Amino acid sequence: MTIDDFPEETPGRPVWLMTLADLALLLVGFFVFVQAAQHLDQKALAKGIRDGFGAPALAPAPPAEPMPVAAAAMLNFAPGSAALPASPAGLIAWAREVTRDPRVTLKISGSTDGSATDVDAGTGSGAVLAVDRARAVAAELARAKIVAPGRMTIVNTTTANRRSVVVTLGFAGNRQ
Repeated sequence: MTIDDFPEETPGRPVWLMTLADLALLLVGFFVFVQAAQHLDQKALAKGIRDGFGAPALAPAPPAEPMPVAAAAMLNFAPGSAALPASPAGLIAWAREVTRDPRVTLKISGSTDGSATDVDAGTGSGAVLAVDRARAVAAELARAKIVAPGRMTIVNTTTANRRSVVVTLGFAGNRQ
């Protein structure tokens, strides 16, 4: 093969000019989207873009968790036990006062200290014990008929050196 076997270069546009043109088109496209977003329904615009690219529709967003506002706790559970360590009267009185507003929810978080002795006797699980502690407090609140069960959420946590149940008041939003 010799140098004569290769074709002559044809005159054309330089590569940098093509790159500049691509960049300019992208910039114009961006400004079109900015203008469209200001004048159209944003959800309809997003749906149109998804449809144009063949993307699947988005699943509805889960409801936002209420904003935590205040908390009360029941402390010093015995290791490996879900029995209430003290009378829940103070916690019940607090919950009665704060749940008068129907926009308020309660998040009841049971916890274990993470040690080998602070586990459920039947399953050997700290998570099960934490939920049992939270359920014991929730049951007392339900017995006192303070708040409807639908306004209470039970969760579990592991906190170092803390065998407790924390009841957090959440504000779910303005009245409609």
